[in-house]
This record gives sequence, structure tokens and C-alpha cells, in this order.
Amino acid sequence: MSPAEEQTPDAPDAPDASKGAAASPPQSDYLTTIAALQPDKAAVIDDRPGMPLVRWTYRELEANANRLASALLAHGVAPGEGVIWCGQNSPWVVAMTHASRKAGFVAVPLNYRLSPEEAAYVIDDSDAVFVWVDAEFAPLIAQIRGEIPKVRTVAVFEHDPSADLPAATITAEQLLAGAPDDPLPPPRDESRTMIYTSGTTGQPKGAVRTGTGDPEQRQAMFQLIGYRPDDVYITTGPLYHSGPGGFMGIAYLHGQTVVVQRRFDPEDWLRLVETHGATSTFAAPTPIRRICSLPSEVKSRYDCSSMRVMVANAAPWPFALKQAYLADFPADSLWEVYGSTELGVNMILGPADQLQRPGSCGRPAPLVDVKLIAEDGSEVTEPGVPGEVFVRSRSVFDTYHKAQEKYDAETLGEFHTVGDIAYRDADGFYYICDRKKDMIISGGVNIYPAEIEAALESHPAIYEAAVFGIPSDEWGELVHAEVVRVPGSDLDAEAVAAFAREHLASYKVPRSIAFTGELPKTGSGKVLKRQLRDPYWKDAGRAL
Repeated sequence: MSPAEEQTPDAPDAPDASKGAAASPPQSDYLTTIAALQPDKAAVIDDRPGMPLVRWTYRELEANANRLASALLAHGVAPGEGVIWCGQNSPWVVAMTHASRKAGFVAVPLNYRLSPEEAAYVIDDSDAVFVWVDAEFAPLIAQIRGEIPKVRTVAVFEHDPSADLPAATITAEQLLAGAPDDPLPPPRDESRTMIYTSGTTGQPKGAVRTGTGDPEQRQAMFQLIGYRPDDVYITTGPLYHSGPGGFMGIAYLHGQTVVVQRRFDPEDWLRLVETHGATSTFAAPTPIRRICSLPSEVKSRYDCSSMRVMVANAAPWPFALKQAYLADFPADSLWEVYGSTELGVNMILGPADQLQRPGSCGRPAPLVDVKLIAEDGSEVTEPGVPGEVFVRSRSVFDTYHKAQEKYDAETLGEFHTVGDIAYRDADGFYYICDRKKDMIISGGVNIYPAEIEAALESHPAIYEAAVFGIPSDEWGELVHAEVVRVPGSDLDAEAVAAFAREHLASYKVPRSIAFTGELPKTGSGKVLKRQLRDPYWKDAGRAL
């Protein structure tokens, strides 16, 4: 059992927070408890190439989080008000995630890859009053300062004193000057987070989560996967995404060491795993594809046998990618979870089933109920028949910020959905077909792009593919594929179609194929199909 579970069973930073929990705030913040138990253990390591290594102990992380929370309170940020944090993975990003909880702020991570217009929308829509931004992205905030009138203060961390500071900002040093590092009294109200959805199909929405989480559900998942206090978690992707950030929360609940890779680089990731003995992570398919695609002579330089819990999520891992991962990493290390920012972890597929059940995302996670709903509203009970996935769980979010109607539209009694379509086999394993909004209807037949993408990506010359519907006067929609070739390949459209015909029913074979150097993605690795579809549909009279 982890230090957090032993001492603070209602620790509030669980990645899954209960909907509408009525529990009282904890008497002691769990980081305070863990820091007292193991003050000298490494809490966060920032090992950037060419830079001095930064290593904060639990005592130092606790002190810095307390200072940051106290400084924001002194600058007029009240409990319950929104705090934006924006930056590459770093110790001060980690500190803000803890400081917000300690003071009772609403923590709102901002995707630093957003355009100025998109960033202004998220900040203003969130009603945040304070922005904590690293120096690299301070110019982005300065550019939109006039469009975010609710923000009262912008503080910049990791600022080079020799460089100019953007107007209307203060440095972290100025903010923290004189701030005490003593633990704060528990906030009156329970902590909240608001993570904006990726916006792959429209404007992002703030998913609000309140409460301390359910310790029974949390602990059951921890025990199933087998997390340990001596694990070392490495970030594989940006912490503003709910997956890497949420599973970092799991690491801190167990008192683990966290290695933050500032910006993902595949070979440097291998170096960090070997150097620091990393044992667990959470990863979207894109970074793992980049790691596994490295030349064999590069991968052989690093010993990554320490990796024992690789959680696959954020977007489905194609079967071919799982095979490639297992060729380079321990066979019993690969776990897959199905879930979302809104609904938490809903299904889990263990290592023993990864190669035996291609395409499955597993069975329901502990204390999670799942049912499939047909288009007519009836429940699907037969194996192999697709339906929309509805989930009942203590980890479900509270609402969408300023969009209760959207939340209500995705709710069926105690069950909630994010619009995914799946079917269940006779053994109770689930298989995600696709997002409801991504489904192609051609000649009245439902076609699920994810199945076609998985087939195409099993071709050795295809790096990745995105499939979506394009307009057709005759069929309504036709199946179209955007394909990224493996470097050096001369694969053509005819060969792609021929390969597809070997693996798919005729009506699923792409009728048109285009090649591209890169697929547009969100920061969490999800393909922006809306962006790919727009050129085909903008003159077709269909709203996307």
C-alpha cells in the first residue's frame, strides 16, 4: 500500500474524481503527509540535455507548492477562482498542480500548442483570473492580453533575467518573494479541476471535476495494475493532457519519483528511462510509434528493461504498434485503458490479452458499469452488435463549464457517454469501433474508420493513416484515406487499395487515397479529422 493510501485514504489528487462527492475536505493534504514520511526522496527530476539536472525532493516539492499557493492567495486569487497554467513539462508545472489543490483553486491546464485565438477562447471561457506561464510561451499570453480581461495577473516562470519580460507580467521570483512555505489550512470547499477537451470535432469544452475521488475505486485499479511506491514515472507527452497528468497524479499518490521530459524526443526518452530506471508511464500511440521506429542500432544503446507498466491510451494503439512495442519492451509491461477526460478510466486490457485479443480495449474497470445503447434507445445485449458506449462510474465528471445542455445530452439516467461506438464479444471484452461523429455512412451502411486505419497500418510501408468520409452524390459518403508512408517508401494508391482488399470487406476499402507527410494532431496525439475533412466538405452544404 502506498504512503498516500496508508495515511490519507481520501487523497484529493486522484486522477478520477467522483461526481458530486459530498465528502468533507481532507484534514491534511496528501503531499504534506508524504513529504513528512519521506522528505529526502526524489519527487521530481528534470534532466534536460545540455542543462544542469534539477532534482526536487519531496520536502522541496512540498515547500515550493506551499509557497506558490500562498503567493497566489496573497495576490488576491481566492479559493474557487480559476488558475491557468501553461508550459512544457517542468518542476514548476508540477508545483502548480499541487498548489492549486492545496489552496482550493480551479486548476485549468492550457494547451501551449493552441493558436492565439484558441488560447484566448479557453482562457476567457474558463473565467480564470491568474495565468502561470513558462517563459517560452509568455509571448503567446502577451499577444492575447487584451482579449482575456478577466485575468488580473500573469506570472512567468523560468524567465531569463537577461531577456526582456513581456509587458503586464511579473516574474516567478517577484511573485514568490517572501511567500511562506508552511502547509496551508485545508480549503473550505473541495478542490476542482477543469480540463478542456481536445476539440477534435468542435470548440473545446471545460470538463469540470469536483471532489476527492472514491478511494475504493481508485485503490482497486491501482491493485489491478500493480503500482508500487518504488516505481519511477516518466512523462510521455504533455502534462496539460488528462492522461499524462492524471497518471502523474497516481505516481504522487504512491509517493513515487516523477521524471519530467520537457519536450518529447524519442531517443532522449530512452536515455531518461535507462538513466533514471523509469518503470511506468502513460502514452498515446504517436510517441511510442516514434520510439519503435528508431533504427535498431539506436534502440540497442539503451537498456529499457525497467519499464514494467506502459499504459496505452489517448487514442487507440493499432495492433501493429503493440507488436512493435512488445518487440522492444518487456512482454508483461503493456496495459491498455479506455477512457476520457470526462469519464475517467472505464475499461482495462491486461498484458496477457494484448496479442490474444486484437482490437480490444478490455473489460470494465473495477466498479465501472458499461452498457451499449442502440440508435433506437434500446440496450444492446447480443455479442458483436455495435452500440454507443454509456458508463456509470464514480469517476464521471460533474459538468461542462457553461454547457450544462451538452452534459445533459450525453447523460442517460446514471450513465454517461462521450459518443464512442463499441461492441462486446462473448467473453465480455469490448472493442471500440470509432467515435459516433467519425462514423461513415455510405449507401446506408455504417462504416467505422478505426477498423480501416488498423488494417492499413499493418502494412510495413505505412507509418500511419487517417480514414474519414468525403461527399458523394451517389452514396452519400465515400471512404477516403490519408496515408503517411514510411520514409523511403514508394508505395502508391493502387498498392494501398490492393492491400486493403486483402484485409477488409469491399465496402470498407478506401475509394480515394491521398499521401501526406504528416497528420495534424492535438497535443495529446489525437488526429484532427475535422481539419482533414474540412477541405472536402466546405462546399458540400454539410455542417461539420
